[in-house]
Amino acid sequence: MSSPSSTHPTPDPGLLGEQLVAQWVATKGGTVLYQRWHCRFGELDVVALNAAGDLIFIEVKTRQPYNWDSDGSLAVTRQKQTKLWKTAQIFLLKHPQHRDRPCRFDLALVHCSPRSHSQPDHPGFSRTIANYHLTLVNYLINALEFNQRI
Repeated sequence: MSSPSSTHPTPDPGLLGEQLVAQWVATKGGTVLYQRWHCRFGELDVVALNAAGDLIFIEVKTRQPYNWDSDGSLAVTRQKQTKLWKTAQIFLLKHPQHRDRPCRFDLALVHCSPRSHSQPDHPGFSRTIANYHLTLVNYLINALEFNQRI
């Protein structure tokens, strides 16, 4: 007999946060091109076009209550930013149709908690996905230090 965890695996909060951000991008008139695009340098959580046609690389940090860095912003270190930069450059090499678009790096901070009858009151875009309540608590445009044309 299989255990409940093997028949219903626990969803990855990071993936759920990326799904929430992808839904939010669509509500803003944007188009998600890729989720979890990866190459040898790393992974881009969400790659999207905004309504103006700009290419946006969105780093999503999903945190549950009482996480060590609270909202996830401390996890975007200089080393992480360098990895994102290299990954975005490879993305543009593999997708030359986007090479001439203005590009930027944004940071989405998502709160995730198991669904319960009373949810914490977080202002922002919220959804329940896979029995978790997720809220986009902060979206930082041009959040990384090297926001320049790639």
